[in-house]
Amino acid sequence: MNQPQKHHKLPKMARDRHLRKPTTANPRARPHLQLKTEEGEEAEVVESLIRRCLYETQFKPCTVAHKPVNPAGDLLASAQMGSIGNAGNICEMEMGLGFPTSSKSLSYAPRPSYGQLGTSWHRDYKQIIMAELVRLYKESDLGMRLPAYDGRKSLYTAGELPFAWKEFTIKHVDEEDGINGPKRVREYKVVIKFVARANMHHLGQFLAGKRADAPQEALQILDIVLRELSTKRYCPVGRSFFSPDIRVPQRLGDGLESWCGFYQSIRPTQMGLSLNIDMASAAFIEPLPVIGFVAQLVGKDALLRPLSDSDRIKIKKALRGVKVEVTHRGNVRRKYRVSGLTSQPTRELVLAKLWRGNDTKRLNERQITALLKVTCQRPRDRENDILQTVQHNAYDQDPYAKEFGIKISEKLASVEARILPAPWLKYHETGKEKDCLPQVGQWNMMNKKMINGMTVSRWACINFSRSVQESVARGFCNELAQMCQVSGMEFNPEPVIPIYNARPDQVEKALKHVYHASMNKTKGKELELLLAILPDNNGSLYGDLKRICETDLGLISQCCLTKHVFKTSKQYLANVSLKINVKMGGRNTVLLDAISCRIPLVSDIPTIIFGADVTHPENGEDSSPSIAAVVASQDWPEVTKYAGLVCAQAHRQELIQDLYKTWQDPVRGTVSGGMIRDLLVSFRKATGQKPLRIIFYRDGVSEGQFYQVLLYELDAIRKACASLEPNYQPPVTFIVVQKRHHTRLFANNHRDRSSTDKSGNILPGTVVDSKICHPTEFDFFLCSHAGIQGTSRPAHYHVLWDENNFTADGIQSLTNNLCYTYARCTRSVSVVPPAYYAHLAAFRARFYMEPEMQENGSTGGGSVHGTKGTRAGESGVRPLPALKENVKRVMFYC
Repeated sequence: MNQPQKHHKLPKMARDRHLRKPTTANPRARPHLQLKTEEGEEAEVVESLIRRCLYETQFKPCTVAHKPVNPAGDLLASAQMGSIGNAGNICEMEMGLGFPTSSKSLSYAPRPSYGQLGTSWHRDYKQIIMAELVRLYKESDLGMRLPAYDGRKSLYTAGELPFAWKEFTIKHVDEEDGINGPKRVREYKVVIKFVARANMHHLGQFLAGKRADAPQEALQILDIVLRELSTKRYCPVGRSFFSPDIRVPQRLGDGLESWCGFYQSIRPTQMGLSLNIDMASAAFIEPLPVIGFVAQLVGKDALLRPLSDSDRIKIKKALRGVKVEVTHRGNVRRKYRVSGLTSQPTRELVLAKLWRGNDTKRLNERQITALLKVTCQRPRDRENDILQTVQHNAYDQDPYAKEFGIKISEKLASVEARILPAPWLKYHETGKEKDCLPQVGQWNMMNKKMINGMTVSRWACINFSRSVQESVARGFCNELAQMCQVSGMEFNPEPVIPIYNARPDQVEKALKHVYHASMNKTKGKELELLLAILPDNNGSLYGDLKRICETDLGLISQCCLTKHVFKTSKQYLANVSLKINVKMGGRNTVLLDAISCRIPLVSDIPTIIFGADVTHPENGEDSSPSIAAVVASQDWPEVTKYAGLVCAQAHRQELIQDLYKTWQDPVRGTVSGGMIRDLLVSFRKATGQKPLRIIFYRDGVSEGQFYQVLLYELDAIRKACASLEPNYQPPVTFIVVQKRHHTRLFANNHRDRSSTDKSGNILPGTVVDSKICHPTEFDFFLCSHAGIQGTSRPAHYHVLWDENNFTADGIQSLTNNLCYTYARCTRSVSVVPPAYYAHLAAFRARFYMEPEMQENGSTGGGSVHGTKGTRAGESGVRPLPALKENVKRVMFYC
């Protein structure tokens, strides 16, 4: 295993949070600059020539049926990286598994260049039974083999077992069944059957660049092997492991506490195989009596009064699915899962104790804040914790790693990083500063004016906050109007009608009153902007306001919280003015290279840049729709203004269904539509030209979905283009953007201010495309933002398809430069803006679902942008209300 290793005294160096292992150099994967490795940096390779054998297991309870408990998924994925030894010499037989073939020959873009803890309650009963089987039969029937078990149906051994098929009978004593009394004994039959020999030949070819398809099955086997010991020691949750003994749990409130843990995964890289290690935290229910939990949830006085309906609903949601242990039956201590809440008073019921378990239920804002405080670590502290975790796990003493010939280095992998320069930004000629060069990822609006400031003549304000007096609201609006003017907008200092005070529970009535009153005052001219002052804790008010404004009234709105109204800062007002300007259709700043036509593969011909994302319902919501959003640039050569479209689709469907659609019209016949087509048409209307190049940033796709998403969505893009003109097929570059990964980059010297910012994080513009990246494909890590708190997480960009023939420097520089054009602040952002905007738009669209749909969990959705022909029931998803035309033309989601 290789791990991020120490940098040399070069300011451009940064370390990756991989514990990794270099492998034989790939001749097609060389960095631009040579890296002088430190002595002892190379980790040992796997030396064994062992055949990995796959066996199928079947569990048959002989007496009492024991239902397995499905482990919960990750609640919080905050993590880092570390690396593993290369599976060196490999057997000659390939595994009989692989990717399905497709009639459409599609391969990803090649890289063109380089720019002792825990107890059995954690574990599935199958893990317990298999551990007992190995204990009893390792030295006899298993021929001294130590198998690795995946917890389901597969068992792996480093060599053949003495049999091809065998049935075992295992008796298991339920230690949790009682204290001093008799314990239940369950008897199981386990059938082990030989299935296949799985050697690492495919993996070796892949790491050497001789095969393009990743050997997922081989990687999975190695991953299972290295997870086996941790599964016994800790509480596994997804790919992470947690324990209250790693660090003292911190109370989060409402009966929850945070546990510290670590993420672990094997990754193929240019160095060979790497073990990715990162720190993680998750919320668990405290081990306490149910009554105590309820008291924390709804207040201590709940024990002294009847529960209200709202209390009952809150308790029911919190307890459903939670494991409890009954305490009223003497020595018998049975555990059950809560299925509901009775209406009977507690004096008629037995008491129970909550058992520690991971909660995937949604945390409230207070709990999220508390959890973030626990997980927020400076780079130096995070690095130390990762190194301590690796040492504590003692992979060199892991019997499963030894059995399979895997050797892990405890050193961190050293990688060479480059720091891309910040781009010059262009502002309006009338400002004192006409252009600007950001410093360490940030700048400000002092002495600058928006390059395209819009005009706001007709505006109104609604005050939903009881604590904000009319004079205070009026003063705030005056200050905001002045800031908009100073920043370059023409902003009428007076509202159309006096500020209107309203109750939060009367939002629709208030909005319609202000809308119609303003129309009467202006003789039919609609409001251009609505300002809304909201209470700090406003519940559903914000979502209701956005839904009504954007799908019913066609109003552009800007919300401001009470705390900002009372404590107004120049920075806050400046940021709000930036948001208002882009919502009105303006531009705050543009890249100087863009208007000077100096951006390669963007400035030469009309280019449209897309961003797309899909957001899914929270865990536990089994029927709510997923929301897809696509945004696209609407100006060229500036590529700064974006329009967005959103749609709802089937529950947890990752493929964007409405990219291109056709339907039958009684009069016109076959009609084409969809989000890609609509945005291409919109681009042409806005610029007078059709796009001759497409760059598509796709957010939210996991590695396992790459092929499927590329195949489906690239095809939709092609069809959308062809529907406009028969031979219209502009070249496409398709890039996946990932933020939910566990790679961290650290400077070699945390005190070196030439390679870190004041938070101790690596500098904005740090890019890595060697060693820790894919062996052959076109990917890179880019930290485009300055760290504010905690440890910066670089974005991972993977170019899956590239018909525009970008160089590594070309796509890396373009992506980094675009991160300085985010319209809502004067900072570079961590994800390329079109992908960021798409995420914001998808999040906004969830507010458009009818409130009763969100309550009962029924499906909702459909095409929100009102594409003709989209009807309820076509895809089994209810259509959302359509955005008003004047809304979808601008950056309403900002």
